Amino acid sequence: MKNKLKVVLDTNILLVSISDRSEFYPIFKAIRDNKIDIAVSNDILLEYEEIISKKMGHDIAEEVIRALIFLPSIHKTTPYFHWQLIDKDKDDNKFVDCVVAANADYLVTNDKHFDILKNIDFPNIKVINIDEFMELLIS
Repeated sequence: MKNKLKVVLDTNILLVSISDRSEFYPIFKAIRDNKIDIAVSNDILLEYEEIISKKMGHDIAEEVIRALIFLPSIHKTTPYFHWQLIDKDKDDNKFVDCVVAANADYLVTNDKHFDILKNIDFPNIKVINIDEFMELLIS
């Protein structure tokens, strides 16, 4: 990877990258090693904590969130405008708003609700899946 990317990670992407036994662990390692920048909002951090807690337990969720908050690769972003571009799951709009507010390069997700963004000219949000993102990390 030549230039440092700034991305927003959907919760499902962060979740599968946490374990060092996961094939997607290089994502979490790149965050930890300050190789990529991650934009997050308060709403995104709260969702991360909620979902990680449900899947891996409260203690792990607490540790992951604590680590994220203090990493230099994490960029706290406050969206001041809410685009409301996703109708199928309105809760997903927090990720769209963060991408725009942070001027992020990509939104990384495997969630099909975000496919609608490929047909929207403005704001231009580049959506990639986890496999495409892994290829970017390796290159």
